[in-house]
Amino acid sequence: MSDSKRVSLCPACGACPEVVLNQRSEEVLIGEEGNLTKLNKEAWNTLVKKIRAGELAEM
Repeated sequence: MSDSKRVSLCPACGACPEVVLNQRSEEVLIGEEGNLTKLNKEAWNTLVKKIRAGELAEM
């Protein structure tokens, strides 16, 4: 079983940004090679809570 989960932000191809949730290191990487943002567990959970609460929505 893998320690990480990958979600493409553009399922039409494999060259687009993705979200990688790494359970082992408790971090989330968002972006693509050369342009990555790293969130720790607390920051990721805060982001998820704000989306679910409606504080963040589609643009």
